[in-house]
Amino acid sequence: MSAQSETPIPTPAPEDSAPPKPKRSMSRTQKILFFATGWLIVLMPFLFWWNTWFGRHLSDQQLTEYLHDDKKPRHIQHALVQLGDRMGGNHKAGLGTDNPKTDNEVKRWYPDLIRLADSSVEEVRNTDAWVMGQDISGTGFHETLLKMLADASPMVRGNAALSLVRFGDATGRPQIVALLQPALISAPSDGRIVDSDRPGTAIHQGGLLAKLATSGSSAPVEIRSPIPGRIRSVSQPGANVTAGAEMAVVDPGTEQVWEALRALYVVGQIDDLTAVLPYERDLPGISNDVRQQAQETEKAIRSRSAGK
Repeated sequence: MSAQSETPIPTPAPEDSAPPKPKRSMSRTQKILFFATGWLIVLMPFLFWWNTWFGRHLSDQQLTEYLHDDKKPRHIQHALVQLGDRMGGNHKAGLGTDNPKTDNEVKRWYPDLIRLADSSVEEVRNTDAWVMGQDISGTGFHETLLKMLADASPMVRGNAALSLVRFGDATGRPQIVALLQPALISAPSDGRIVDSDRPGTAIHQGGLLAKLATSGSSAPVEIRSPIPGRIRSVSQPGANVTAGAEMAVVDPGTEQVWEALRALYVVGQIDDLTAVLPYERDLPGISNDVRQQAQETEKAIRSRSAGK
């Protein structure tokens, strides 16, 4: 067969020549949902921060409402912090800077401060003890703080003792010295450690140290830190412990140590130097400010002791 008689084979059209498919666009409803979701992702963290930030200003009416909101302890704490700021702006621990007009406005809430000293929430009592130290003229504050020296919480006892120093009262000196010492946590019962944090980790007050499996409970017992600070040691998973045995040690936090050293600068005695001197060392976790304060506290104590 000749080339002229061959039937040409049709070639398919290139894909590029196919008509383009129309792009699908978002409907109006989809766009609204998309932007609403994005807005909520940004808004929700802000609202959470705004509602839990103690620096948010409260009106007088909100202060009263928050101080009585027993269902939300953080509301009570928020009001206490705000009240403490207002008191601290008008009273400088007896330095004669009272503002009578503002004093009368703030004092309407003083009965609430005394009432909250018996709160069932440790954090509320702890903040309350600090706030009462902001005004040494507060009726009933001195007596209430003395009672708080026997509180079950070491942090509440410590804050009450620090506030009493502003009243010129050194009754809480042993509790202040205790603030410089590590917290020793004992096992509440026999058991086996099933989970624990690592030594050297920073921990807040009430933070989880370890979980202890016991024969008398289906769920592990949670062991929490009574103070804020840094974990020095903690029993590791798999370890067996007996009731009353030491299972964790937590060193006190920098702020707690600094406040205790400042108080001992005023009321410390020569016997307290055993607790003060370790903070003069150049060790990890001890800031220059703390070391300097420890040195100044030692000088003040020795000078006071020599002058007796």
